[in-house]
Amino acid sequence: MPHEGGFGAADASDSQTLFGQTMALVAVTTGFFALGAYIGRGLSSGWGLVFFIASFACLLAMRFSVRRSSSTGTTGLLFAFGIVLGLATGPTVAYYAATAPAVVWESAGATALFMAGLGAVGYATRADLSAMARVSFWGLIVLIVFGIVTIFVQIPGASLAYSILGLVVFAGLTVVDFQRLRSRTDFESAPLLAASIFLDALNVFLFFLRLFQRDRD
Repeated sequence: MPHEGGFGAADASDSQTLFGQTMALVAVTTGFFALGAYIGRGLSSGWGLVFFIASFACLLAMRFSVRRSSSTGTTGLLFAFGIVLGLATGPTVAYYAATAPAVVWESAGATALFMAGLGAVGYATRADLSAMARVSFWGLIVLIVFGIVTIFVQIPGASLAYSILGLVVFAGLTVVDFQRLRSRTDFESAPLLAASIFLDALNVFLFFLRLFQRDRD
């Protein structure tokens, strides 16, 4: 792996090619997610949980496939991950689309701007972001724990705090993921990088849905 800031012409070209390949995979995965969300729009919450577990299994299988250098298999698992996660999220998206369709479009637009802006920052920076990666990881753990606590304990303003904290955490993760994308040149990593960036965008979209819906309540 080339050292950051020390790209040669070939390394820079490989990095740009990897960027294009990864973002193409993100776009196709988003398409599969949209298909899954449409198919799963009427599913019950129980089925949603089943498909969430299945999407996690797809991620684990992708990591195993990458270690075996099976790029075709990993890409197939990435697309399966997209459609299964769409099935899991379909009822949520359908609820917002039925009750406040404008919120869905606003959230999609805000997500696109969020990812474009922070992605550009991450891709352009040459600073060492290892500290940000650690803080973002622990922030994600705190976010998960906080979300579980709010299921059982009523906390005033918890939904707003959860959404804002989520956007802050995924802002950090987005910057870190795009820097990883710039610093890598191994094309086998493209599906995993695409999965990570897709998850960043999906979570940001869901947090914006919560925020914008709250403003309309």
